[in-house]
Amino acid sequence: MRETLEREVKLRAGEAFELPELGGQTIEPRLFDSTYHDSRDHRLAQYGATLRHRVENGKGLWQLKLPRGVARLELELEGRPTRPPEKMLTLLPAYLRGAKLVPVARLRTRRTGVRVDGAEIVHDSVSVLDDDRVSRSFDELEVELIEGDEKALRRIEKALRRAGAGDGEQRPKVFQALDLEYEREPAAPAKDASTGEVLRAQLALQYERLLAHDPGTRLGTDPEDLHQFRVATRRLRAFLRAGRELLDPDWASPLREELRWLGGALGPVRDLDVLIERLSAEVDQLGPEREAGRPLVGLLQRRRRSARTRLRAALESERYFDLLDLLERPAPTVAEGVTLEQIETAEHRKLRKAIGALTDESVDAELHEARIKTKRARYAAELAADGAYVKAAKVLQDVLGEHQDAVVGAGRLRELAARSPDASLAVGRLLERELRRAAECRAEWPRAWKKLSRVA
Repeated sequence: MRETLEREVKLRAGEAFELPELGGQTIEPRLFDSTYHDSRDHRLAQYGATLRHRVENGKGLWQLKLPRGVARLELELEGRPTRPPEKMLTLLPAYLRGAKLVPVARLRTRRTGVRVDGAEIVHDSVSVLDDDRVSRSFDELEVELIEGDEKALRRIEKALRRAGAGDGEQRPKVFQALDLEYEREPAAPAKDASTGEVLRAQLALQYERLLAHDPGTRLGTDPEDLHQFRVATRRLRAFLRAGRELLDPDWASPLREELRWLGGALGPVRDLDVLIERLSAEVDQLGPEREAGRPLVGLLQRRRRSARTRLRAALESERYFDLLDLLERPAPTVAEGVTLEQIETAEHRKLRKAIGALTDESVDAELHEARIKTKRARYAAELAADGAYVKAAKVLQDVLGEHQDAVVGAGRLRELAARSPDASLAVGRLLERELRRAAECRAEWPRAWKKLSRVA
């Protein structure tokens, strides 16, 4: 399955617009028909995803576009128009939730343009087809980055705007054809929103972010998807915990337990992602022991494949879909007596107590517990929109997180040493680096706490 990260700028070519002289190479004019598929209630569109079968010069191609931050991930597979490829369908169950896919729109696009500085500037004339009749038409001017960098994209955009181009329609073509709204994330609560309203809005936002990274987590080609999926899961748990006095316990308590279960499925894969990335870089610097160290990375990669198999099973279980159904409902609140500032203060007080109990002889588990409390305090500060505290807490969290990663890495290396006696010298050098990193973090975290304490 071909993968492309689609980074583009959409503009509007007004009547006075003329394409400026930018050099480059003229693109061969294209004509293609695209049939878009979705559920009858547009569940894919609701989450910013599009699935279409495109026919050009008699050749059919399935394309699935998934949100990825400000960009979109485009997946392509050849196939007949009768049914989407199974590889694509396996990425969509969290969006579709059992709903059937049906054709929802058919568009014909005439494309002209030029390629310059690693980007394509294209003018699309789009006709919305009802059978073979054109029901409406619209034009788009797009700059899509193919090989260049973001600076080239912005430079071309400025040149086009100077030539008369204006802000374009930001919705994907099928959204325009069906006249659907497109919001990347739920709207932020009003400034005068109550504590309960802010909490509900944050829970809804994290649910949307979890869903946004569900297909990428299933795909498994970019570890960042799983990382962001796990972050959303952790934030959900932290917000439920911090706001427990505001929420119906019959709803919130089981949900926290289910999120704990989901986090338990995500954790082993994410920990191995981090460890493999770290040790791969360390092995490359080993010199003569480099070849002996590479099988260690291979062993970790096999463990990650096994952990991913267990994770996929969890994401395909009814338990997971029941969890999504719970999150999709608005959070039921039962009280409004607690302020966001009180929630933040309570979490900081717990953190301060945990930090105060630490000494130079504190065991690794105690530092890890302090990291967890730092994260909870940071998320509570996010609820309260306390940016200064969030920034300082992130520094402390990162230092304690680096310490925990080093501790976990050292433990894994000790396990590998018993299974790979031929690599004992390489393991020894890698273990030495992990222990040194852990010691450096132990020396560094008190300074980070001191800064956070001043902010608080």
